Amino acid sequence: MFLDWFNSEPTIDPVLKAAIAHLWFVNIHPLDDGNGRLTRTLTDMLLARADGSPQRFYSMSAAILRDRKNYYDTLEYMGKHGLDITRWLLWFLQTMEEAIDTAVEKTHRVIRKSIFWQEKRSVALNERQLKMINRLWDGFEGKFNTSKWAKMTKTSTATALRDIQDLVEKGILRRTEEGGRSTNYELVEG
Repeated sequence: MFLDWFNSEPTIDPVLKAAIAHLWFVNIHPLDDGNGRLTRTLTDMLLARADGSPQRFYSMSAAILRDRKNYYDTLEYMGKHGLDITRWLLWFLQTMEEAIDTAVEKTHRVIRKSIFWQEKRSVALNERQLKMINRLWDGFEGKFNTSKWAKMTKTSTATALRDIQDLVEKGILRRTEEGGRSTNYELVEG
């Protein structure tokens, strides 16, 4: 019955069909192992059909894994409160919106990074500088300072400071407002 419904032309909005299929398959739980992975795959398949494109730039599966606690809390609630799936649909749609927002944010970062490197293509940089600039573009967490540069590039703090000062002079890095022993640097975009 599930497979017939899954493969049929949607009589409801295809995104809602993906949400319902996900909930239904999770509740059927037909396999000893792999139900979660298969459920996320089926959901992504229905969403691809809803988009009318074989390519999607957002991942519902990744969004579900990022919000695992709320996912399981919502499923548990659904198991205890009957057939009203409103709460599930709201969670699913909100999570899908977050997945799309994440994809848009990543796309913008990739575009900004590409423009940055296009603008800096004639600037002479050493391997350590290239590595660390890319690390900053790829989402470096925390404060970026000389000691972290030295550890990450396996160099002395004196070499790290020279590399950083060179990038400051070239307009690629700038000091943040914190000074003294708390001196940090950030990437100059555009």
